[in-house]
Amino acid sequence: MEHQDKQNKKNSGKRKGLRLIWRGLIGLTVVAVLFVAVVFTVNRVSLHLEKDNIRSYGQLVPVDGQSMNIYMQGSGEETIVLLPGYGTAAPALDFKLLIDELAPDYRVITVEPFGYGLSDGTDVERTSSNIVREIHEALQQLGIDDFVLMGHSIAGIYSLEYVQAYPENVRAFIGIDSSVPNQPGMNEKLPVRTFDLLNRSGLLRLVKQFSGDPYASTSFDEATKEQMNLISNKNASSPTMLNEMRHISTNFEAAQGLTFPAQLPVLLMVQADNSSFPEWVPLHEEQAATVDNGQVITMDGEHYLHHTHAQEIAEATRVFLLQMQQK
Repeated sequence: MEHQDKQNKKNSGKRKGLRLIWRGLIGLTVVAVLFVAVVFTVNRVSLHLEKDNIRSYGQLVPVDGQSMNIYMQGSGEETIVLLPGYGTAAPALDFKLLIDELAPDYRVITVEPFGYGLSDGTDVERTSSNIVREIHEALQQLGIDDFVLMGHSIAGIYSLEYVQAYPENVRAFIGIDSSVPNQPGMNEKLPVRTFDLLNRSGLLRLVKQFSGDPYASTSFDEATKEQMNLISNKNASSPTMLNEMRHISTNFEAAQGLTFPAQLPVLLMVQADNSSFPEWVPLHEEQAATVDNGQVITMDGEHYLHHTHAQEIAEATRVFLLQMQQK
């Protein structure tokens, strides 16, 4: 009998312990649901309020029934067209430091493709060919048909597509740590659904708030940084951006074997020490070697070289284009 009482007490204790655990799990679940609900609500309300604080710049050009934002600065005889890297929130603002350095000598045109900056989104698949066609149509409407193409990051892939499709319009290519078709790891599928979930839930905004100032080491003024942050919140993981992310691996695959035309001058300004890709500089040297006039300049810094080396990039561009004119 005594043994039975002890066993009953033991079982009762186990049941109480399980009930406590179960209640704890329910409590944690409720807290988690409430947390996500609050984060979601704050994000939606913030996006609505932030729209009124975004300042317009550039001009909207109709393309495929949508509007693409194009920003122009400078009035030089030579035209430079700037294309952004993937996910750049507001290209015209992101390139601001470089534009200010180039504009005294050149007419600088910054294209904000669909889904970027103040441009509309689009349902058209984000293949390299579609992106390039849309950019070309916008430039044609503005009468811009003879220019130097300058691109950052994945714009190196789109620029290869551009010169294949419209070789008569491009006088030279200048890369700012631009992507090359054979860089490693680009055949892997990216976590599109994860980014979509983070964006829709508002968790992406929360992550950004705790990640610190991404422009802390740059000379952007506070007003520009604020605008880039507002536009980043608007465009981050939008359907158009996610569609482009989904196509990144296939766009790289489509670029395999593509080279710039041999007669096209090419200047590649490249991150000197890319710890993720030790072969980064040699890959760009290989690309430069495929043309008659190809040069590679290495710079110490991060991937967004134009944030910290705008003056050096502008000076290297001037020297390169002057040499090109003299040949």
